[in-house]
Amino acid sequence: MATQSKSRLTIDPTAIIHPSARLAEGVEVGAYSVIGEGVVIGAHTRVGPHTVIEKWTTIGRGNAISQFVSIGAAPQDIGYKGEKTEVVIGDNNVFREFVTVHRATTKQNKKTVVGNNNLFMNYVHVAHDCVLGDNIIMANSATLAGHVTIDANAIIGGLVAIHQHVRIGAYCIIGGASAVSKDIPPYVLAVGNRAKLYGLNSIGLRRQGFSKAALDEIKRAYTIIFRSSLTLSQAAETLEKELPSSEHAARFTAFIKGSKRGIARERSKARKSDAEDQD
Repeated sequence: MATQSKSRLTIDPTAIIHPSARLAEGVEVGAYSVIGEGVVIGAHTRVGPHTVIEKWTTIGRGNAISQFVSIGAAPQDIGYKGEKTEVVIGDNNVFREFVTVHRATTKQNKKTVVGNNNLFMNYVHVAHDCVLGDNIIMANSATLAGHVTIDANAIIGGLVAIHQHVRIGAYCIIGGASAVSKDIPPYVLAVGNRAKLYGLNSIGLRRQGFSKAALDEIKRAYTIIFRSSLTLSQAAETLEKELPSSEHAARFTAFIKGSKRGIARERSKARKSDAEDQD
C-alpha cells in the first residue's frame, strides 16, 4: 500500500498515530508502526516499519529509528504502577533493529534520557531511569540495567552488561562481553567479568584529537590514582594539588568524589600487551 503525505509528513496508511501525538515537519512513519499518546517527534526523524513508540516519549530532530524498535515501554520494575514518567531523546541518534528504551520509574527524576549523536546497534537495551550523554556508541546486545549513567563519548562493546546505578565515564571504552558492577572512570579501557581497568584508552583519545599535552596530563592523573599507594580520596586530593589547572584531572576528581558504587580498579600484574596506555 502506498504511503500518504499529510502536512509535509510521510505516514504509511497502515501506521497508527494517537490523536494527541505531535509530529513535526519531515517526519516519516513506516508501515504498521504505532505512535502512542502524547508522543512528540521532532523534524526529519524517520521511524521504520513495525516500530512502537509508546506514550509520554519525546524524540528530537533527525533521528533514524529502524524497524522493530521499541521506545517508551513501561519499565521492568515491580514497583511501577503506571505513573506518568517519560523517555526524552535528543537529536541525530541512530537506533538499529530491536533496540529497546524504557521509560522511567518514579524513583529518580521520572525520566529516561538519551542525548545527541548516539549509535545504538542491534538489540541494545536502555533500561528505566538511565541517563546517557552525547556521541556514545553501544554495540550489539549491550545492556544497561536501571539508573545507569553514561557520560559523553564512551564506547560500550557488544554483549556488555552493566549493573544498575553504575556510572560510565567520558571517553572510556568497555571491551565486549564484559560484566560491569562498579563505576568505570573516564579515559580508561576496561574489560572482564567483573570489569577491571587495563590502562588508558590512548588510541581512542588520539582519535578524538587529544593533544600530547592533554594525554600527558591524563596519564599522570591515572598513575596517581591507580598506580600509587594512595587511597582514592588521597589520590583525589593529590590531583587537586599537583594538577590544579587540568580539566582532565578535575574530571577524574569529580568522578571519584561522585561515585556511589565504588570505582573499578586496575587489573593486577597486567601484561604490557594488555595495557592500552603504552606509547
